[in-house]
Amino acid sequence: MEKEKKSPVSDVGAWGMNIVSSVGIIMANKQLMSPHGFAFGFATTLTGFHFSVTALVGLVSNATGYSASKHVPLWELVWFSLVANASITGMNLSLMLNSVGFYQISKLSMIPVVCVMEWILHGKHFSREVKIAVAVVVVGVGICTVTDVKVNAKGFLCACVAILCTSLQQISIGSLQKKYSIGSFELLSKTAPIQALSLLILGPFVDYFLTGKLLTDYKLSTGAFFFILLSCSLAVFCNISQYLCIGRFSAVSFQVLGHMKTVCVLTLGWLLFDSQLTFKNLLGMALAVLGMIVYSWAVEAEKQSKVLPSHLSEEDLKPLKEGISESPLKDDVIGESKV
Repeated sequence: MEKEKKSPVSDVGAWGMNIVSSVGIIMANKQLMSPHGFAFGFATTLTGFHFSVTALVGLVSNATGYSASKHVPLWELVWFSLVANASITGMNLSLMLNSVGFYQISKLSMIPVVCVMEWILHGKHFSREVKIAVAVVVVGVGICTVTDVKVNAKGFLCACVAILCTSLQQISIGSLQKKYSIGSFELLSKTAPIQALSLLILGPFVDYFLTGKLLTDYKLSTGAFFFILLSCSLAVFCNISQYLCIGRFSAVSFQVLGHMKTVCVLTLGWLLFDSQLTFKNLLGMALAVLGMIVYSWAVEAEKQSKVLPSHLSEEDLKPLKEGISESPLKDDVIGESKV
């Protein structure tokens, strides 16, 4: 599969798939892991199941000729997988050791961290409008989600690891795709087996540290098995769409638009799970959506400003030429050049 063609329709499709699958997997996992649901509290191991199914889909795809395997050095795949797994583990530990408020703040800080890392690694600069839009999104989502904020040393360290690794992972997805001219699904099919194997080996130990429970002690019911399968199925689409989106947009855009999922989760939680939706939540969601709209406009305006000069027609240039010909500086300059 060659590098994805970027068209407005396919961009919307990739982003729509990411929102639907991400929100769906959160709802499925909430039912699976909730004490009032099936109490399957083994989040890291469950992520290992996710990548196992994703790796299987990639293997079948390669075997049937749907996708072609391109060469990527093994050390880069292993390095990327280690960063991705550190991101997953760090997030789980951060959620366990920190308050919900600090956990949400740490997630919000990923946007500025991604911006700084892209500036350091790729020399990327952002316009004032983009920075303002990002700030509005961060404030809006912060109002929605941040409640009590308690910090401790271990939790702060885990949050820092999670933020840095997640940001680096999202930047690396786009970099690897460009560097090796590889499609998103092909890259995912190469990294998924490494992540699956390492998470299945280490996951039960991490989960035991987090919950104090052994995976072997869990009594698997038919309902729990169904939701594990549902979660794994949604994870395949979620993983593919994440690689698609970062390959098409950028790590910063992915983070900004990703907060639309937070708004969706809050709304669905209110509709499906009787969660409380206050004026503060509504205000925050409105600000976040406004920020996303401004961000989309700012990014598009930035693209147009960069592309416009190279696409000026002769008619567009005519007024400029006429203005130059009428300039009083012309005779002086020509006179100097003739002398």
